[in-house]
Amino acid sequence: MKRLGREFYNRDSLIVARELLGKVLVHEIEGQKVSARIVETEAYRGIEDKAAHSYGGKRTPRVEVMYGGPGFSYVFMIYGMHYCFNVVTREEGNPQAVLIRAAEPREGSELMAQNRFKKSYHQLNKSQILGLTNGPGKLCRALSIDKSLNGEDLCGGKLYVAEESQESLSIVTAKRVGIDYAEEAKDYPWRFYLEDSQYVSVK
Repeated sequence: MKRLGREFYNRDSLIVARELLGKVLVHEIEGQKVSARIVETEAYRGIEDKAAHSYGGKRTPRVEVMYGGPGFSYVFMIYGMHYCFNVVTREEGNPQAVLIRAAEPREGSELMAQNRFKKSYHQLNKSQILGLTNGPGKLCRALSIDKSLNGEDLCGGKLYVAEESQESLSIVTAKRVGIDYAEEAKDYPWRFYLEDSQYVSVK
């Protein structure tokens, strides 16, 4: 599979969010590879977006990576317990990003099962299989993505997104999830998901 290059990420987050669907997120860990096909994303458009961490030009150590160049990871924690993985988009100084909300396991499902449920994959029931990666915190735990990967170059060889040959995708556009504080921005249709995927977090 061909890795996505820097130019892919150096575009508006709305474009990148749609085009990440169907691509494969890969994490290579000490000789092991875990991967999952991206099925749900959310765009965050930076300074103008009341739901974005960088809204209004907010610049703190937490969000600093979003002000850097495109194609780097932005990993943050929510509720003090779950990590969320984002890809940074747009040119340096324009702090946009795309949250990866859900994915379908590809390689390394055994390691994912251990990470999520401390069980072997064949011991999982159907609900647990879907629960491996059907939410942003779940997929981070399954793919061993944590704060140590904040700022990771997605054009490198450790954590990256790759092309997968595919037929045309049926994409649904919807409101983003869990941002009720964002006033009118909570209603923007900036979430995208694959219609036929069982792993989408919210339909």
